[in-house]
Amino acid sequence: MKKMNVLKGLLALAVVFLFAQCTDNKGTSTEASAPAVAGTNMKIAYVEVDSLLTKYRYWNDLNELMIQKEENIRTTLNEKAKELDGEMREFQRKLENNGFASRERAEQENARLLQKQRDLQLLQEKLYADLQAENQKNSLQLRDSINSFLKVYNQKKGYSLIISNTQLDNLLFADKSLDITQEIVDGLNARYTPSTKK
Repeated sequence: MKKMNVLKGLLALAVVFLFAQCTDNKGTSTEASAPAVAGTNMKIAYVEVDSLLTKYRYWNDLNELMIQKEENIRTTLNEKAKELDGEMREFQRKLENNGFASRERAEQENARLLQKQRDLQLLQEKLYADLQAENQKNSLQLRDSINSFLKVYNQKKGYSLIISNTQLDNLLFADKSLDITQEIVDGLNARYTPSTKK
């Protein structure tokens, strides 16, 4: 679970940087909805990234899928570890009771069990590396989804700058009238069609 929390944290950080990149002002139209910065024509808004992630159905579906995959990995590894543990206890019992026909046979069984232990460790590393790679791919898809939406959204709104905010880490104070989080969430969710395969 710690690995998922770390991955979630990295994803949130990636989204923070995402909003810094999403200030493309190609098709600007002037609307009175967003205040301009005093003395300039800049229109600024911000998005609460935490709220965005908790309300964006695409992210929630991805997150649920990744939690399920991590749980499946954990179950698989626990079953294999339990099986190996049983075999090791049986080996120890046989060794203590002279249950092997020869010393060579006991050494062969010990080598087999050690190899099985190494294989289990390699499997664990592979499964978690695959999970991390998929999580990174999902992060990129999430970023691309938000980026492409913001480009279309900003053609109508004409913001010069859209700032991300994560639990007040980046933004110490802002007028709530500059918060466009709900607009972004509504727009993203409106164009999201959940996949039927899970």
